Amino acid sequence: LFPNKIATEQQSVVLVKRLLAVSVSCITYMRGLFPESSYGTRYLDDLCLKILREDKSCLGSLQIVKWIQGCFDALERQYVSFFTFFMETKSAMTELYQFKFKYQKEVPQMDIISNQMNFVNGVCSEDVKRASRLLIGKLYLLMQNLGPLPNDVTLTMKILYYNDVTPKDYQPPGFKEDVSPGDLLFDGDPVNLRVGSVSTGFHLMKVRVTTEKKRMGTVESNLIQKNGPTEISHQGLDCDEEEEEGSTKISCLNLAFSQEEVIEPKKKRKVSEPEKLIRDSRR
Repeated sequence: LFPNKIATEQQSVVLVKRLLAVSVSCITYMRGLFPESSYGTRYLDDLCLKILREDKSCLGSLQIVKWIQGCFDALERQYVSFFTFFMETKSAMTELYQFKFKYQKEVPQMDIISNQMNFVNGVCSEDVKRASRLLIGKLYLLMQNLGPLPNDVTLTMKILYYNDVTPKDYQPPGFKEDVSPGDLLFDGDPVNLRVGSVSTGFHLMKVRVTTEKKRMGTVESNLIQKNGPTEISHQGLDCDEEEEEGSTKISCLNLAFSQEEVIEPKKKRKVSEPEKLIRDSRR
């Protein structure tokens, strides 16, 4: 499922792309969004995973696969900073899943003294695999503890970019320029759950989930941890950890403005949205 070793940037890209696909598949499967026929079965050690596939009989799951492939294009070019996947009703946001990406500017150097696959300024492949498994496991646990979704949810995704490297006219396949205001309004008392992160030395991926507190069940005691076991970070990539501390209560998010730009004059971040939205097609 994942590369056996992470010694090159290309191997790292493969892992991050697969980790994103597995994570989104986990979310859609555990939330009951698509029929069983939309998933294949793979194993990560003893963990059984359901992976989205191109099911032509289910247009919703087919569209999600195309969205993920569009994000892959932006990932390979190192343009994407956030990939957000969320569910909303006509009146408010219900659940928000955020995947944050960072890229290493300097290639890690091999530790030629050690017989293991280690980097002088990175993490070993076994640590990456362990962190990936823990991250997926925490996502599964979270999905099991969340309350049921409303019946009238709409699914969509947005891709946010690093403006300094992304061409103004760039759009991944299946996406268009986002023309919405950018405000994501939650009804009730939403909380921000910090699920975890995985770093390869070339890439860093962090995962957060935002949902209404009343729908969390026993999640708070099981998953809200200041520094959970999946927090394997690479020094130099994870340089803005101060913005990540703890769980944050929010009522509104604005995707167009990044946390890093709070102290600067607000600069609008480039955002893409899907060409088509997905209406609820649950089993």
